[in-house]
Amino acid sequence: MGQQRPERAAVMSDVAQLAGVSHQTVSRVLNNHPSVRPETRERVLRAVHQLNYRPNALARGLAGRRSRVIGVVSFDTILFGPAATLLGIERAARAAGYGISIVTLERLDRSGMRSAIDALTEQSVAGVVVITPMMTASVAVHGLPTGVPAVVVEASGERGELPSISVDQVAGARLAVRHLLDLGHETVWHIAGPRDWLEARDRVDGWRQTLEQAGRRVPPVIVGDWSPRAGYELGQSLVERPDVTAVFCANDHQALGLLRALHQRGARIPEDVSVVGFDDIPEAEYLSPPLTTVRQDFDEVGRRCVAALLELFDGSGGDAPRPQVEPVLVVRASSGNRRP
Repeated sequence: MGQQRPERAAVMSDVAQLAGVSHQTVSRVLNNHPSVRPETRERVLRAVHQLNYRPNALARGLAGRRSRVIGVVSFDTILFGPAATLLGIERAARAAGYGISIVTLERLDRSGMRSAIDALTEQSVAGVVVITPMMTASVAVHGLPTGVPAVVVEASGERGELPSISVDQVAGARLAVRHLLDLGHETVWHIAGPRDWLEARDRVDGWRQTLEQAGRRVPPVIVGDWSPRAGYELGQSLVERPDVTAVFCANDHQALGLLRALHQRGARIPEDVSVVGFDDIPEAEYLSPPLTTVRQDFDEVGRRCVAALLELFDGSGGDAPRPQVEPVLVVRASSGNRRP
């Protein structure tokens, strides 16, 4: 008979689940915060005793000597969205009188996330913001055994045990598709991002919902990888189809590649094919033609992340869902009326 594996030690999320409260409420009870109701405090302490939970001593100690540094866990990427999100957080932190300490990971899995949080905890950060653009990262961040205040940036805006800040990706896709339909296009093709990215999934959902609600044909999803090369190579096949008059790209870099493919095949933009991107990269207005796109307010995302952390610091951070940041359609010359 093999040796029996030791039982896993309880973590804070286990206590929260048993007590029927949030991760933040457990943290407040363990730090003796006065805002917790007596009956809630008693329920949490009963769960702590029942699970034999032992809080992270280092994290508990940080509560009494909070630094002026916010930790950020980010995906190691040069993609515009995550990079712009990081910059927005840095600007907001600086405006609030905080510095930032960044840990970048090649893979946003549970093991890497735990190591990153531990590394930031050892630096005595006041709190942590985790940028979670991928589905695996979104799962990995929840239930981490730490008492350090934490906020996540998630594309989906799904409710988890940590406060979440997100841009409404579905609404952004709907803006793009509705714009093209209003210009008279019968349907809109979509070059999507990778399937394991939350924002790619949500943009597909918004694209599909808008077409279905308008009673239009839904073309097959064309999956790319966020790169200009993907937009260019996928565009080679699209340009051969006479029924393609409008294309919504999941990001501006893929739209850039598509524009090149269209130019090379002699297609006029927007007379023959209208193109809309997503992100509003700095180069978008200088493309040929200037790109219609959906702008994400990454500075607002950063401000809301830091504001949520400050609420957790003083114990005023509630458990109510936070409104998503609304995207904006920026109309330029790459989209136009459908012509016979």
